[in-house]
Amino acid sequence: MEDRVLRKLFLGFIHIHILHHAAEHPVYGAWMVDELREHGYEISAGTLYPILHGMEKDGLLIRENETVDGHVRKN
Repeated sequence: MEDRVLRKLFLGFIHIHILHHAAEHPVYGAWMVDELREHGYEISAGTLYPILHGMEKDGLLIRENETVDGHVRKN
């Protein structure tokens, strides 16, 4: 049970960090992974993207698609 509580707390800090940056400028998954690592969070894209999708589903983030160098960037 303690592990589950710590995981939820850890994920809560990640949510707060994402919302902090999203309030300042668009966030991108790859950039966010690097940003979180700079602050000591060891998180993979496979963990981050479901978090971002869940936050979008909950109305905390709004996704906009942008084409950059022929690739669709979701921000």
